[in-house]
Amino acid sequence: MNSKKQIAIEAVLKAAELCQQVQNEMVSTDAIQKSDRSPVTVADFGSQALICKAIGDTFPEDIIVAEEDAESLRQNSALLDRVTDYVKRFVKGEVLNQKVCGWIDRGSGEISKSYWTLDPIDGTKGFLRNDQYAIALAWIVDGEVVLGVLGCPNLPHRLDDPDSQRGCLFVAVRGEGTTIYTTTGKFLGEARVSENASRLAESFESTHGDSSTHAKIANELGLNKPPLQIDSQAKYGIVARGEASLYIRLPNPAYPDYRECIWDHAAGLIVVQEAGGKVTDANGKPLSFLSGRRMIDNRGVVATNGTLHEQVLSTLSSM
Repeated sequence: MNSKKQIAIEAVLKAAELCQQVQNEMVSTDAIQKSDRSPVTVADFGSQALICKAIGDTFPEDIIVAEEDAESLRQNSALLDRVTDYVKRFVKGEVLNQKVCGWIDRGSGEISKSYWTLDPIDGTKGFLRNDQYAIALAWIVDGEVVLGVLGCPNLPHRLDDPDSQRGCLFVAVRGEGTTIYTTTGKFLGEARVSENASRLAESFESTHGDSSTHAKIANELGLNKPPLQIDSQAKYGIVARGEASLYIRLPNPAYPDYRECIWDHAAGLIVVQEAGGKVTDANGKPLSFLSGRRMIDNRGVVATNGTLHEQVLSTLSSM
């Protein structure tokens, strides 16, 4: 596990640096729309290429289930050239477009007994706004997340300090707790949930959940501070380090049958659990990482400081 942990940390930190460089230098043609109308950028592809290459070089037999693939890149030579130019900054030796596409496509694996799941940029809309996003990588064995690395390049070290430095890396290992580092690898401390953080965290994008029901639940629980509306799995990070006591994501009423993707929650789940919190779906069921790329047996997600969890589920069941 230590070798996987080290490779995962190094890969996510490298990907975070690439993402920051893209964000600082981005041009309008660096983003396109996928078939589902969600955006994907040079940084998404570059991040996935670096992480899949790092895992594949060290653990060639490991399966990776990631969000992106290189099909659209192969049809857009200008975008592919841009991705390759960024990847070259972080990889020694000759880097050709074909190689970069191959590294990205290492993420096209299928769910197995053990596998990695990767979201190279979780919260691409936040990334495009120069706001919050995350690089999320998890190692799963027999359906249980046993390692999670969550890079949040724009997340302040302290949300309540406007002058706080930015860039956090959360590392969680099953049974070993959650630690926090800077995006240069400096140790910041151990993450622990709080009994006193009377605040809700939810998605910045209103279409990503049921904001009206989220507000009703927060009101029932006495969480009266304005909600923290943040893109990406950074929300798991702020629950883990005690700045929110609840992160909830219920299906948007317009899409009641929507089911979450595994890479959108695996790393965040273990980050919260190992910080002392609890994560289930809205019915109290454990999140399933064996049913496919989407958690078809789960409805929504509830992450809490642990103490609030049963109260949240009880409130949900009465609505």
